[in-house]
Amino acid sequence: MKIYSWNVNGWRAIWKKDFCVFLRREKPDILCLQEIKISRKDIDLNDFSLAGYVPFWNPAERPGYSGTAFLMEKNLAGRIKNYLPGMDDDRFDREGRVQALEMEDFFLVNAYFPNANQELSRLPYKMEFNQCLLNYLKKIEKKKPVIIGGDFNVAHQEIDLARPKDNEGSAGFTQEEREWMSQFLQVGFVDTYRYFFPKKMVYSWWSYRARAREKNIGWRIDYFCVSAKIISQVKQAAILGQISGSDHCPIFLSTVLS
Repeated sequence: MKIYSWNVNGWRAIWKKDFCVFLRREKPDILCLQEIKISRKDIDLNDFSLAGYVPFWNPAERPGYSGTAFLMEKNLAGRIKNYLPGMDDDRFDREGRVQALEMEDFFLVNAYFPNANQELSRLPYKMEFNQCLLNYLKKIEKKKPVIIGGDFNVAHQEIDLARPKDNEGSAGFTQEEREWMSQFLQVGFVDTYRYFFPKKMVYSWWSYRARAREKNIGWRIDYFCVSAKIISQVKQAAILGQISGSDHCPIFLSTVLS
């Protein structure tokens, strides 16, 4: 199964930027989208049908903000056992930040972690979200292993951003966020990209400012993590920096699970 994740920074914009070309070329079985910024009533479902996908839309209540979505290849949609929008916590569910698919062998969770903001005004909210999500993941993991993909909005280690010294204490690289990510990995989840590439410096997000992407001054803040007991069933992980259309690029996971 080929699973992709992509923070598209707005569905309307990405749809106009050869998004269907990406689908035809990569042929994801499941695509996790973050920051869709659009409600279901404002999208044309025929777009997905023509592209060969079934959408699972989880927008924020606030228009033009946040939200997540799954696109599943329509011939595989029958494999879904259950669709779970949200974590039953309105603080985060109203922003459409988490959704899950229960498959035969695993849960797939799509998550858009809050940004702490430049002044760190939302850092407490993010840390509350992190703990709520971890509790949720450990709860569903009692039933089946978990794959979680999405925009974690944190660079875990210095290797995960181009200029760590310049960004110490900045949103996405605070001690609190990095320590939580370490804790998350210590309680039984594996960062799949680091599992395959422990020392490779590759980024998944670049600022729109100062030609950062052209200069490759970026951050790795998008992740696929899995329950440790299924890491042997993950066959490949990749960051697709050559694919444009957003300030993030897609990330990829291949697994023999179904």
